[in-house]
Amino acid sequence: MEKTYRVNDIFYSLQGEGHNAGRAAVFVRFSGCNLHCPFCDTDFSHFETLTAQEIIRRMQTLIPQVAKKPIVVLTGGEPTLQADAALLDAIHAARFPFIAMESNGTREPPANLDWLTVSPKENVRVRRCNELKVLYNGTNEPSDGGIQADYYYLQPLDTGRAQENKDILEHCVWYIKAHPRWRLSLQTHKLIGIK
Repeated sequence: MEKTYRVNDIFYSLQGEGHNAGRAAVFVRFSGCNLHCPFCDTDFSHFETLTAQEIIRRMQTLIPQVAKKPIVVLTGGEPTLQADAALLDAIHAARFPFIAMESNGTREPPANLDWLTVSPKENVRVRRCNELKVLYNGTNEPSDGGIQADYYYLQPLDTGRAQENKDILEHCVWYIKAHPRWRLSLQTHKLIGIK
């Protein structure tokens, strides 16, 4: 029997955060997570059970006829609970050359991944990633948690309250100016009103 994956959504947009912000991307959002963060914006109660080939067919129907295929972003939830080397091999075989994953870092990702973003919360096992993205609430002292990364980002926490978000952003900018190893990551997709 062919392996299946619980998929919450597949959509084509622009990467909104971090190092790849602004790049065209096909997002595969997996359902389910091993953490229960109060600020999570994913409804895990809705999902479809799809095979790797069904996922790829959906991805291919979303993109226009372009000379260069967009990046693929595996997200969630926690994608390492489901996304495996076989799925990544199938996506690469479909000529999607660059697969990124957004993870909480509690589980090791497949080795054939092209880019790993870790946004640590708790019980982090991953010790190396391409991009570390720490959510900043304006009061916590950001920490890399001993994770080595090519790039270190602070992302202001979106509370859903405009004045509080403005205050957090101001604190975040101040912190980065005082600690220039960090870079600012904004949720640009929210700022410009796209998915």
